[in-house]
Amino acid sequence: MLKFTTGVVKIWFYDNHRIYLSHRKVMNMRANAPSEGEMVLLNILWDHERPMSVRELHELLGDKEVGYTTTLKQMQRMQEKGLVDRSTEGRLHLYFPLIKRDIVRDNMLQQMVENVFQGSAMDLVLHAIEQGPITKEQLESLEEWINEQKKLHE
Repeated sequence: MLKFTTGVVKIWFYDNHRIYLSHRKVMNMRANAPSEGEMVLLNILWDHERPMSVRELHELLGDKEVGYTTTLKQMQRMQEKGLVDRSTEGRLHLYFPLIKRDIVRDNMLQQMVENVFQGSAMDLVLHAIEQGPITKEQLESLEEWINEQKKLHE
């Protein structure tokens, strides 16, 4: 069993599976919000649900324009920001996310609502719907949601 204590969380691994995660302090998501490139790497880590080496991450990026050392440097910066941490197995460094996908999504969406749509989530939703074709099933789902909301406000 491997045990890590970082400035953000305590994590134990057993057979490479995360079995415990507890936040000791809440990170400032505004100051440490992931960039577009960092989000790509975080999504890979979240999707694979296991610690990964820079080599694995770099290969999964599939971008021939980005070199291995660029991926390494980006992971190091993400560690400094508190987005990821790493464990060491021999000479191998394995990176794992310190934040949950839903927390990042919620914070980034809230920032977009505040900064782009002047605090109006409805404007965001309407804008998103207007961006492309919407299927009949999606319209029915939206209509169902609206009807549920109406019932809650009666």
